[in-house]
Amino acid sequence: MAKSKKKDNTIIVNKKASHEYHFIDEYEAGLELQGWEVKSLRAGKVNLAESYVFIKNGEVFLTGCHITPLDTASTHIDPESNRLKKLLLHGHEIDHLIGAVERKGLTLVARSLYWKKGKVKLKLILAQGKKLHDKRAASKEKDWNRQKQRVLKEGRL
Repeated sequence: MAKSKKKDNTIIVNKKASHEYHFIDEYEAGLELQGWEVKSLRAGKVNLAESYVFIKNGEVFLTGCHITPLDTASTHIDPESNRLKKLLLHGHEIDHLIGAVERKGLTLVARSLYWKKGKVKLKLILAQGKKLHDKRAASKEKDWNRQKQRVLKEGRL
């Protein structure tokens, strides 16, 4: 009997975020997108590296997420690739995020974009910035784990 493959629904992951921040909590948010943006996401023409999430007037927005328009999908409109996108969250989640950002000084980071039931979702992380010594320690630990795996794979102790 053939095994069924699990389809990977991930569009893009912001790998830089794990180097820059300690993750505290994670949320799933919907995005308010235009049609040409969805078509570009299906083609994988998106960049999350310089994106930033902020709260204004009780609403959560994503800025700096660059979606490159397709030539064929955007002929009748003038697409703006760095358009401000509203994030769709429940009211109690927004209240919790406002409290964490304003009182505790935490940051909202866009971690990844993925498909869920035909809709685009954003994994939103509540995070705290790492200091330089934390980044160095994380890098040393990653190198050590990589070296351990090499040694175990070769069968030497």
